[in-house]
Amino acid sequence: MRVNRILLSTSLVVVALVVQVSVLARLHLPGAVPDLLLLTVLGLALVYGHVGGALIGFGAGLLADLAPPADHAAGRYALVLCVIGYLAGLFKPDNGKLKSATGPMVVVVVAALGTTLLYAGVGALVGDTTARHVGLGSLLFTAALYDLLLAPFVVPGIMALARRAENDPLAETSTQAKKADISSGWLSGGTGLRIGGQRGGLKVRAARARTARAGRIKGVKRL
Repeated sequence: MRVNRILLSTSLVVVALVVQVSVLARLHLPGAVPDLLLLTVLGLALVYGHVGGALIGFGAGLLADLAPPADHAAGRYALVLCVIGYLAGLFKPDNGKLKSATGPMVVVVVAALGTTLLYAGVGALVGDTTARHVGLGSLLFTAALYDLLLAPFVVPGIMALARRAENDPLAETSTQAKKADISSGWLSGGTGLRIGGQRGGLKVRAARARTARAGRIKGVKRL
């Protein structure tokens, strides 16, 4: 990953984690907690692709595992966000631009449900039965609802920042094309070196030289 990707991703992940722990987790909403960290990973994965999404998801999840007041085994959320970031990166647009908001919203809903299921599944493997007491159905519904309501305010902004920090190959291509047009115009007009004019002038000079040579030969024969 490039340096600008690492700096931007780290900054966004840290800010999202701080806001989630200090603000969203204290709202005491029924069911799940709005997962701002997940939305940040999704926004970056939709720009950087599956490899970048997996790496960012793992790092973000590991920070969440270690940040207080975490009460679960370290690496649990890192594994979940790594898988979710990889899968979300597979839906990265080919041209880097989204045609509609339907695709990202579907990705958010599926990611919210998948994150809850994977987190509960990994917890069941390590002996954590919290999801059973709270109710898995209510957790799935509230997680999808909260993340879907929060996504329009987070995901587009994250993607815009990632594209701006990223050197867009499409922008570079258009810039190079403009430079080529400017340079060709400069060569043909600004300096006065017109290729077509040069060819025409050379043809005229060659014709004049042949005519003069023919005249000399005829003059010699007359003598």
